[in-house]
Amino acid sequence: MKLLYITNAINGAGGLERVLSIKASYLADILNYEVHIIVLNHKDGPLFYEFSSKIILHDIAVFGNPFQNLQKYTSGIVTVINTIKPDVISVCDDGLKGFFLPMLLLKRIPIIYERHVSKVIELGVNPSFYKKTITSFKFLTMNYLGKKFDRFILLTEDNITEWNLKNSQVIPNPLAFYPNNSAVLDNKKVIAVGKQGIQKGYDRLLQSWKIVHDNYPDWQLTIYGKHEAESNLQQLAQQLQIEKSVLFLEPEKNIEAKFLESSIFAFSSRFEGFGMVLIEAMACGVPCVSFNCPCGPNSIIKDNEDGFLVANGDTDAFADKLLELIENDEKRKLMGSAAKENVKRYLPETIMPLWDELFKELTS
Repeated sequence: MKLLYITNAINGAGGLERVLSIKASYLADILNYEVHIIVLNHKDGPLFYEFSSKIILHDIAVFGNPFQNLQKYTSGIVTVINTIKPDVISVCDDGLKGFFLPMLLLKRIPIIYERHVSKVIELGVNPSFYKKTITSFKFLTMNYLGKKFDRFILLTEDNITEWNLKNSQVIPNPLAFYPNNSAVLDNKKVIAVGKQGIQKGYDRLLQSWKIVHDNYPDWQLTIYGKHEAESNLQQLAQQLQIEKSVLFLEPEKNIEAKFLESSIFAFSSRFEGFGMVLIEAMACGVPCVSFNCPCGPNSIIKDNEDGFLVANGDTDAFADKLLELIENDEKRKLMGSAAKENVKRYLPETIMPLWDELFKELTS
């Protein structure tokens, strides 16, 4: 079967790129699909994540004003489709333009939309009246166009309620790894992973860490992720006088090894689409403390069994749960063991047959 993914880029260190590398490579290497990926302005750039050598990339140059951009985007996609004649198309573009593809494509080919983020991300934090108005119109447009796809794939049941589309279906993200060994959970290390911007809520995490640091200054918090200067996280750490126990590091390709060296995973996001790093930490046997933000954590974590869910934004309660795991070795290790067992439901050999079944259903 020929499968065509349409996305913006695959060379970054984000969750979408990571998930696509897992899925596309599994389909190509294990299920013997002929997998093609359309990317924009790639120019043979280096890839952060590893994609199967069997995958065929098609680079479309997109530039100019919005109308020129859309024209080059559409004509480039149509050219690729006419050349390779895919059996199924899957759109992995969280922007608005991807929603128009069912209307713009001339040939009748089963087309899927994959949504990787919550609608909340469109609003951002503390949106203005103007932003709310524009976003409301955008949501109406997205909902109308979302009905045009043969299937609209979402990651959690929370996402289903966000969209309320009859063609929607939940297929969670698959794990990137599941090591044989587990973290020993004896190191005085807490880890957080993700872009160092407003969405990931590291400003909130630092407020919680201030409480932890005052009680256990020998414990260390390490944050891996692309740095955004406007977040001012290092300045905040200095203001809170916790800079000696907090490390800000760039994205780590071998993040599995870093999870295995840690004892607690802190997930402080304001909103999410799923939470890939949550299931990766759990696969390494690391218990998690997470804000119960939309969307993902409450679908992944079983509260007080393999981690803790804390009311979104309650930094004091977040600190309390970190302290509870720091102070109770037995609970930390029991939760870590439960996390490693419970997260098996996200193994690729469990998730990818769902995609295989969907593709065959749409082409039968």
